[in-house]
Amino acid sequence: MNLPNLPADLDRSKLPRHIALIMDGNGRWAQERGLPRVAGHRKGVEVLKNILRCCRDWGIPTLTVYAFSTENWLRPHQEVDFLLVLFEQILKQELEEMCREGVKIQFIGDLSQLPPSLCAEMHRSMEATAHNQAIHFNVAINYGSRHEIVSVCRQIATKVKSAHMDPQLIDEQLIRQHLYTGEQQDPDLLIRTSGEMRLSNFLLWQLAYTEMYFTPTLWPDFNHQELHRALLEFQRRQRRYGKVC
Repeated sequence: MNLPNLPADLDRSKLPRHIALIMDGNGRWAQERGLPRVAGHRKGVEVLKNILRCCRDWGIPTLTVYAFSTENWLRPHQEVDFLLVLFEQILKQELEEMCREGVKIQFIGDLSQLPPSLCAEMHRSMEATAHNQAIHFNVAINYGSRHEIVSVCRQIATKVKSAHMDPQLIDEQLIRQHLYTGEQQDPDLLIRTSGEMRLSNFLLWQLAYTEMYFTPTLWPDFNHQELHRALLEFQRRQRRYGKVC
């Protein structure tokens, strides 16, 4: 693959195949500038577009971002309403470009609680980009990892109760198949911005052996240079998976 924009000090053979992103700090970025919090979210969308394109150009096949958690419903109603409307507007505005740039978009989370008009746009986007192959873009919306794991347990318990499954057949592979991410490769690298050092109920099963990178940079200030630094740090690490190297 021709990757002309890949920095020379990055090893193409050691790039992560899947990056997970917790995009934190939009509100603080706006408040530091005397702006309403929603201004930070708008800026954050522009940054995400650039990082998605950068991942595609550098040959990273999958990007998963934490867009809206199950706990985010506790934020002020005005901010929540703005975010949901913003998601819908973005999908309408960006669908043509996503198709043109080969982005395959998928939404993970409990979508049943989202507004019907937003769900319709999400479904339309997934259908329109289903065969794109340049980069797989997972957007976690109304997502909570504990909720996901409980849902998996309920699905498997229902199959066992109905005698369609022997409990002895329950293993890690079966659980993986029932996760929102399905058969996708687990993230190799998690990046969280804004200086917070926690997972915030994000991909708890999938991140079991993921390398974690925390930066004090607020998400609206994150750029390809910041991504470059995260990738350099990732390539310095030894991934042993419990083994001795």
